[in-house]
Amino acid sequence: MSKADMAYLRTNMQMIFQDPMACLNPRKKVKEIIAQGLEIHKVCPSAQIDEKVNAILDKVGLSKEQGTRFPHQLSGGQRQRVGIARALIMNPKLVIADECISALDVSIQAQVVNLMRDLQDELGTTYLFIAHDLSMVKYISDRIGVMHLGHIVETGTTDEIFENPIHPYTISLLSAIPHPNPVVEKNRTAITYDKDKEGVDYTKGIIHKLSDTHLVLATEEEFRKWNTKIV
Repeated sequence: MSKADMAYLRTNMQMIFQDPMACLNPRKKVKEIIAQGLEIHKVCPSAQIDEKVNAILDKVGLSKEQGTRFPHQLSGGQRQRVGIARALIMNPKLVIADECISALDVSIQAQVVNLMRDLQDELGTTYLFIAHDLSMVKYISDRIGVMHLGHIVETGTTDEIFENPIHPYTISLLSAIPHPNPVVEKNRTAITYDKDKEGVDYTKGIIHKLSDTHLVLATEEEFRKWNTKIV
């Protein structure tokens, strides 16, 4: 990769990490952490950095006063907001959010995801949202890719994946989602998927199209078996 390509990626692709404490330098104040990308890549004049940092602090729901604190002086949700601010201040085209809510309490998870959605609508940034919580994936995603053992086994729009899952691994994941209604939850049956017992070999599968957006990895035989709409 050329230096120009590397510089492009470093400014246009950012990451929000899983652990909101481990990924923040404990020796730097919040404002310094957020400003670091701007200073390193020199994407704006030094005189404008404070203004940009204060603006992004406001966008993620943090005050200027909180910007003068160290990470250990903030709550977990506030630290994750710092991580979001650090990524978005670069105005990237892509943000990779790697299990960015798994270390947070459920109530804080909702706040952070709502914040990410609001900022996405405002800034037009694309998220690659990596998570095991399928309810949260459904809430935030336009398109979903289901991965198992390093293979993308099914991709589609959110509606296609949740309403018409084809791959048995996708079906097993969806069956494991708890239902808020206790009566329905009591009768819910989780489906177990074992690729070896079913004789599935991902290396032999090819991509099959159910629509322009809905794709599944399978052999011809598996595809006919799984897709009951095929006569």
